[in-house]
Parts: sequence; structure tokens; C-alpha cells
Amino acid sequence: MRLDSAAKPSVTAIILSFNEEVHIERCITRLQPVCERIVVIDSFSIDRTVEIARGLGAEVLQNPFRGHADQFDWGMRAAKVTSDWTMKIDCDEYLEEGLIAQIRRDLGSLPETVTGCDLKLKVIFKGKFIRWGGYYRTVLTRLWRTGVGSVEKRWMDEKIVLAHGERHRLNGGDLVDESLKDIGWWTAKHNHYATLQMIDFINLEHRIFPLDERMAVDANANARRKRFFRNILYAGAPLYLRAVLYFVQRYFLRLGFLDGRMGFVWHFMQGFWFFMLMDAKIDEARRQIAAYGTEGFGDYLERTYGIRDAVPVASPEQVA
Repeated sequence: MRLDSAAKPSVTAIILSFNEEVHIERCITRLQPVCERIVVIDSFSIDRTVEIARGLGAEVLQNPFRGHADQFDWGMRAAKVTSDWTMKIDCDEYLEEGLIAQIRRDLGSLPETVTGCDLKLKVIFKGKFIRWGGYYRTVLTRLWRTGVGSVEKRWMDEKIVLAHGERHRLNGGDLVDESLKDIGWWTAKHNHYATLQMIDFINLEHRIFPLDERMAVDANANARRKRFFRNILYAGAPLYLRAVLYFVQRYFLRLGFLDGRMGFVWHFMQGFWFFMLMDAKIDEARRQIAAYGTEGFGDYLERTYGIRDAVPVASPEQVA
């Protein structure tokens, strides 16, 4: 899929990596037809991630990992992006052929009023396309005019916020999320994600750290709707019961059971276990705060989860 660089759109892709030798080649080779530059921001991998990435022509910059938002923000600054467009993509994601063709065909002809492009997310879990349960409706802004987009300062579920302009939906194909790692890695990752979600939910309740509230006024209606569901409806529902109700509506009312055996594993683990674990961590953190106050919350996070300075770094103009 290597093409002459002159034929490629003016796009710089930024990829965050840590021990991703199983994914990095697939990710980069699917980016090469649409990117004039690929920059991997690595957190000092100890496998062959860096070797493979450089062998494929990608640039590699290394920085200690603190959080997804901070790492990506650091990467954009360190890479000194000069292309017309910037793309954000994870190592275990890749572009479908139809999406590649549409980006090559249409990106250069979009009107100046379009400053961001939305991609539809397709999750493949253990070889199974997760079509049902409402999950194949996720649309993400992952491509934007350089200088217009920035990442939210959150510990989890961070979105790309556009300073101005409108979004254009690219429908030629999907952005595919397909991890090739084992279930032990998956559960360990989601255990960590549950901790990060807990920090964000506790911060909603107590405003311990600065809040980045730019998404509340962003033009991305889909992201604002999901954020409303998460921060208002879900956050206001009874602890633990909300995890049960979320799974019921996703698996039964939204027909998640049609995804078959592997679909059941996905919906149960990601749509029930993960949310129940998150609530258990929130419950535990609430008891900690009730006993010792919010002043000791940072020490609690470091002592319990090894997380230091639990606030994403942000400049004053980025945080409301």
C-alpha cells in the first residue's frame, strides 16, 4: 500500500504507543496511503514497537506516559505538525480500504468551513464484529485541520474539540478497533480505565481538580449527547443499579444478543463488568472522601492506584 508521497493528502498522523509490536505494523501500513507523515509517540516500549515503526518509515518520539490527553498534547507540540490536517489514531485501530479511498479522494476538496472529519468506529472483538447493542453508532472526530483541534483535558473518554468550523462525516469505510491481545491484557486495561473513569466521576461531584468543559458548547452534537448521558443521566442514577440497567438496555433492548457468543462476552465484560467495577471504585473513593475529606484524595490515588498528580495538565485558556 506504499504510494508516492506526492499523491498523499497533507496529513500527519499521531499514534500513542507502548509495547504494541503486535499492532503497530497494521496501523502504520493502513495510514501510509493517506499520510505524508506518521509520528509515533512512544512511552519507552520494551518490545519491538519502536524498531518496527522506524523500519516502516515512521518518526518515533519518546515521552513518559502520564495520561492519554497529556501524552497526545505533548506529541502534537513535540512533532511540530505543519501539514494541513492532523489525525489521531490508536495502535490497535486501522482504516478500512473504503475510508482510505475517500480520504485520498475528498480531503483536499473540502470547503474551508469544514475543520474536522468524523469517522464511524467499528469494534471487532476476538474476530467478531460488534454490530448490535447500540455500539456500532459511535462517531469520533479523528481528523482535523491543524491548529483548529485540541484534545480535552480529561483522564478518560477525551474528545477532540474544534475551535471553530463544522464537521464532515466520512462514510466510505470505518475506523476499526480490533485488539489482537489476550483477554488478560484486555481486563487489565479496563481495570485501569475504570480507575480513570472513577477520577472523572469523583471530580464531577467534588470539583477537586479543574474541569475542561469545552465539549458542553462544542458543535459535535453526538459527543455532547453522549457526554450528557454520562455526566447527567448516568452520574445521577443509583450506584450499581445503573450498571445493571445499562447492560439490560444494551444487551436486550438494543439487541446486543444478536452478536452471538463472542458478542455476549463483549457486552457483558464491557457493558456490565466494566461499569460495575467503575461503580465499586467510585463507592470506595466516596467512603475515603467521607472519612478524610477531599484534601487527601490525591494521596489516596497515589497510595491505592499509583497515580500521582491526578489532574491532566492544561493551560488556563483550555480549562473552564
